[in-house]
Amino acid sequence: MTVRWGSGQAHGVLVATILGSGMAMLDGTIVNVALPRIGTELGASVAGLQWILDGYLLALASLILIAGSLGDRYGRRRVFTIGVVWFGVASVLSGLAVSTSMLVATRVLQGVGGALLTPGSLAILETAFAREDRARAIGAWSGFGGLAAAVGPLVGGLLVQVWSWRLAFLINVPIAAACVFFTRRYVPESCDQREGQRPDVRAAALGALGLAGITAALVEAPAQGAASPVVLVSAVLGVAGMAAFVRSQFTSADPLVPPSLFGNRSFTLANGLTFVVYAALGSVFWLLVLQLQVSLGYSPLVAGLASLPVTVIMLVGSSRSGALAQRVGPRTQLVIGPLLIAGGMLLMLRIAPGASYVGVVLPAVIVFGLGLVTVVAPVTATVLAAAPDRNAGVASGVNNAIARAGGLLAIAVLPAIAGLTGESYADPAALTAGWRVSLLVCAVLAIIGGLLGSGVRNDVLGKRKEPTPPAARPAESLHCGVASPPTHLRATR
Repeated sequence: MTVRWGSGQAHGVLVATILGSGMAMLDGTIVNVALPRIGTELGASVAGLQWILDGYLLALASLILIAGSLGDRYGRRRVFTIGVVWFGVASVLSGLAVSTSMLVATRVLQGVGGALLTPGSLAILETAFAREDRARAIGAWSGFGGLAAAVGPLVGGLLVQVWSWRLAFLINVPIAAACVFFTRRYVPESCDQREGQRPDVRAAALGALGLAGITAALVEAPAQGAASPVVLVSAVLGVAGMAAFVRSQFTSADPLVPPSLFGNRSFTLANGLTFVVYAALGSVFWLLVLQLQVSLGYSPLVAGLASLPVTVIMLVGSSRSGALAQRVGPRTQLVIGPLLIAGGMLLMLRIAPGASYVGVVLPAVIVFGLGLVTVVAPVTATVLAAAPDRNAGVASGVNNAIARAGGLLAIAVLPAIAGLTGESYADPAALTAGWRVSLLVCAVLAIIGGLLGSGVRNDVLGKRKEPTPPAARPAESLHCGVASPPTHLRATR
């Protein structure tokens, strides 16, 4: 069944995918605002706060590839629904956490749910909508999903002040319930029905080991020392696991990430742009709410309101940005967007104790938001358009995994580069100094993203992709060859 833009079913599909992915995005930004209160109540150090963020991102980045592949092979709607329910249950457990270690563990569980639902939302749009409507649908998805991420600080600040940081997690329960309703009612099932293919659990485990080891080494090195046994063992296991994962993708008959995808220049460059830009974004979003609350004395609610212009910009402009990229090609936006993000970050250097909101914070946030709205929809549409339809879930998974890995590694590395260790995040002077160093590093990353965007083919959104085999066309095959949800997992985005 092909869904056309403007139909009732199109609206239902958009609501379902936006609620699912938006829930995951909302959770991330809400948690950022709640971190100071979480740290105070649970007695967490900088490393503890890093793990609360990175535990989620680690599970998400490690498993998102296999989740994309599972959706392609067993049904995108089915796997997406499982992920939404899982995420909701894990959110309840996070809201009940009584220690830093318990919260980190439940955040890992949230990451598993996020991995199952995130690539599915994009793959559903790519396979459900008619080709000429896809960029517009992705633009709408990006806008409202970006709205969820941007409104997160506001909602998080309100929830934290109304009762507790625990509401930042419990708010996901009604969202998950609504998402399941719309998914079951409006989203058509689709999958790639190639026979005899099973998820590669070994490759997924190697990828997870690689990311976990590297992340653990980067997070723990500032506190324990680079020569400590824990750091050295983690680093060796991480590098070895990642090298084995890459090798397995070239030798496997059915790889999680087909190397042929990276033979497309636009696919490779767009994912490279995603990595560096999302690394910059993850660090800035985390540190901005800390800087506003600790160094400028904002309450959680006011800190959330400070980024409201980003919400408005993303809501108004994302669908138009996707449509513009479809009409004139994405290259210009993939260059200008990251440069605007870098400009916004440089303006944020002035956000220090005593800075006014109107004269300092607001201009930086506006430029930053303009950069986001310019680049997010076009880069996502470019990645999906550069891959064959039958690999929609894997392509979405790759792009999401790369985005999360960028944020994961940046959150692990930047505090050490900026000199933030122990409980220094609670010291306005130390935090401001680290904030400025981090902004400079992130601005450079964003500029590199703009350079990568300049190499993307400008006709990629209009190119005719490899035809999907008849048996795998969503419009012709609503049954995915299995009578029940998969009972085994194997490795992928």
